[in-house]
Amino acid sequence: MTLPSSIIRLPERTAELAALLIAWSEINSGSGHRAGLDRMRDALRAAFSRIPGAQVADVTLGNDIAPALQIAMRPSAPTQILLSGHFDTVYPPDDPFQHCRWIDAIRLNGPGVADMKGGLVALLAALQAFEDTEHGGNLGWEVLLTPDEETGSRASAPLLADAARRAQFALVFEPARPNGDIVHSRKGTGTLVATCRGRAAHAAKVPNDGRNAIVALAEFLLGASRVPEEMPGVLLNVGNIRGGSPATNVVPDFAEAEIDLRITTVADREPLLARLEALAATINSRDGFKLELAGGFNRPPKECHPAEEKAFAEWQRAAGDIGVAPFSWVHAGGGSDGNLLSAAGLPNLDGVGPVGDHLHSGREIVDVPSIASRAQIAALWLYRKAIGDASPGR
Repeated sequence: MTLPSSIIRLPERTAELAALLIAWSEINSGSGHRAGLDRMRDALRAAFSRIPGAQVADVTLGNDIAPALQIAMRPSAPTQILLSGHFDTVYPPDDPFQHCRWIDAIRLNGPGVADMKGGLVALLAALQAFEDTEHGGNLGWEVLLTPDEETGSRASAPLLADAARRAQFALVFEPARPNGDIVHSRKGTGTLVATCRGRAAHAAKVPNDGRNAIVALAEFLLGASRVPEEMPGVLLNVGNIRGGSPATNVVPDFAEAEIDLRITTVADREPLLARLEALAATINSRDGFKLELAGGFNRPPKECHPAEEKAFAEWQRAAGDIGVAPFSWVHAGGGSDGNLLSAAGLPNLDGVGPVGDHLHSGREIVDVPSIASRAQIAALWLYRKAIGDASPGR
């Protein structure tokens, strides 16, 4: 089978794609920076609007958050593919990491260059190449770009669920692993807030009828930190502890901590929460203490199903046909919007963006040539869907 020339030629655009990535990465679009998110969405709108026939629209998510961006092409076509991305990053406007620099001839360091502005460039390039093929008109696609993925996608989750109902399959342009692997499955993510209340008293009172909330919370947290030893596949991290008062001669009656939770399967959820509630009950059985847990899971696990296994085989075939070095897929501890699409019943391949490393740090890098090669894989995969070479099926 002869490959379309627009797909073959994508690597010739590497310098152009790198320049676009630098421009986008140097727009600060930290999740809480509304002005920067608006500027980034404007830049994305301008770029995607250049695809002939694309229907581009802002989607309001609420007064306190930047809108999402939706781009649709041939929404009445029988086969519909969703392409998912986010344009927020973890770097606020006062972070010192604001500019890009070349590490060497192929690696670029910069805010969001991999997670996931590099993915957005690859997504755009893939669609441009696909639309320039002879059979592009046989397939419909929708791009959904959201502004709050890095903070849990709380506002955009309903939008993702709605988009999932219109598609048969999705591609999530989160970065590939440093060795080129894409994502097979992801842990579900959540946050609990543990709040302990005790009884204030003077520290020098003997006998002391105070109830130290910090000590009780510490006991609970130590117990919670051991839960992953009991439950394989569960991760738990304690952080952001608060409590007490400026006066150290007062028995503290308040303490609070946030706990990051990650589970591998949906079946892990209830046993984990029950185990933590049991630890809290031990504290609550004592006179003068009340320990409460609030919060829960914002992203269920992304588990792998037969439709994704089939799609991955097609993905590997496309990669081999354009000369990309062999790669596999792996389980990832971090969550993405792929979790939410899976929860909505839409099978998806995740981590199909360019190769990156050191995400969420000032060392974040992207392999620049991989932007074009990953766009080639996506474009060829879409092209084969359009000509009926493979089925996206659920």
